[in-house]
Amino acid sequence: MNRNTASRAGMRRAHLVLAGAVCHAGTLAMIDTDGYVQPGREATGLTAVGVFDKLVDNSGGLSGDAHAEVNRGYFKLAGASGADEIAAGDIGKPCYVVDAETVALTDGGGTRSPAGIIDGVDGDGGVWVNVDPTNGVALG
Repeated sequence: MNRNTASRAGMRRAHLVLAGAVCHAGTLAMIDTDGYVQPGREATGLTAVGVFDKLVDNSGGLSGDAHAEVNRGYFKLAGASGADEIAAGDIGKPCYVVDAETVALTDGGGTRSPAGIIDGVDGDGGVWVNVDPTNGVALG
C-alpha cells in the first residue's frame, strides 16, 4: 500500500540559540544538553551539529529567543598545531573542537567534545571535517 511519508532535507536544520550567544557564519555550531546551539568551544558535553549559515546575535536575548540555521556536511576548518596537528594519515578518525574555527586530533585530556570525522587535510593546514550529529563520532 502506498504511503505519503513526510520527509525533510538532511543537510540543514534550525536550532534555538543559547542566551547571550553570538553565532558567526561559517563557524562550528554545537548544541548543549538542553538543546541550545552556540559557537564551538573547548568543553565537554557538547554535540557538533554543523556550521552556522549566517550571523545570529542573541547577545541580548534569552535562550530560545533566536533561531540559527545550521548546515551539516564537509567543511574546511583550521587544524591545531603541535601534538594536536592532524595529518593525512588521520583521515577517518574523529577530531575535536578547540574553538569555533579550529579542530584537534585529541580530546585534550578529556576537555573537548568531538567535532566530526576527518575527511582530508590540505597543505595549508586546513582540515576537511564531516560535521553531522548522526555520523557516529559521538559514539567513539
